[in-house]
Amino acid sequence: MEISENGFVFSDKKALLNRDAIHRYLSEESYWAKNIPLETVNRAIDNSLCFGVYKDLQQIGFARWVTDAATFAWLCDVYIEEEFRGLGLSKKLMSFMIFHPNLQGLRRYQLATLDAHSLYEQFGFTVIQNPERQMGIVIPNIYTDQPNQ
Repeated sequence: MEISENGFVFSDKKALLNRDAIHRYLSEESYWAKNIPLETVNRAIDNSLCFGVYKDLQQIGFARWVTDAATFAWLCDVYIEEEFRGLGLSKKLMSFMIFHPNLQGLRRYQLATLDAHSLYEQFGFTVIQNPERQMGIVIPNIYTDQPNQ
């Protein structure tokens, strides 16, 4: 699936992804995956439904869904390069992804965000109801506490 709008391309084709650019952003600029190893990024991409945003064949954005394509999807690693922010690309990327055929009819869509609540609320995301029912294992700083591989 691929669409073009105002000189930007939004695609779910993994062959177009620039894994080095994605790794650079996640490991150096993101707050959630500092120092993530390239091998980990590659494994995550290989096992997720991924989306890229491109301008003149340059990767300028990325997002991925961890999903079973039947009941559940977790949205993560969403970013737009800083110089392209403020152009509505995150909103367009969300519109492109949320209507993807592999993500229809699921029982639960989830994500975690520090600062983009207003973006995701436009697409129906709300604060988790009954959070006391949810559990998890969280290993903070997993990539910063280990030498980068």
